[in-house]
Amino acid sequence: MKSIFDEITKNELEERMALLNENSERKWGKMTVGQMAWHCQYPLKLAIENKPTSKKGNLLVQLFFKKSMYNDKVWRKNLPTAPQLKAKEPKNFDDEVKVLQQLMHDTHQLKNREEWNPHPFFGRFTKEQWGQMQYKHLDHHLTQFSV
Repeated sequence: MKSIFDEITKNELEERMALLNENSERKWGKMTVGQMAWHCQYPLKLAIENKPTSKKGNLLVQLFFKKSMYNDKVWRKNLPTAPQLKAKEPKNFDDEVKVLQQLMHDTHQLKNREEWNPHPFFGRFTKEQWGQMQYKHLDHHLTQFSV
């Protein structure tokens, strides 16, 4: 499984991001490309901030969905999105992509971090799983916009 912590994979993601523009059309879902770029920032921020959480995560989510976050199986189209991760208003494509690109870079720089706090929804991940999860989420949404 690819990981955002791998240099070649990070470069591939950056090249794919560069193919997007404000008129990129989605193959599924409701988000515009600007909203997608905004939406993709949250998981990267979670990794960067690495804040301790008092939440134990959702046991059902962990039992049924956690492995899908970092395995090789492709996510299906139109997966449900947590309400706080849904963009409710239009987002400026250029602004959101710049932020997303910086967050991708910053996340890649964490490749040597050894201590990772649990994810607030999914619980504990290894460093490798964090990198794979970040790649998989970005890949899913870049594929959504045909890049």
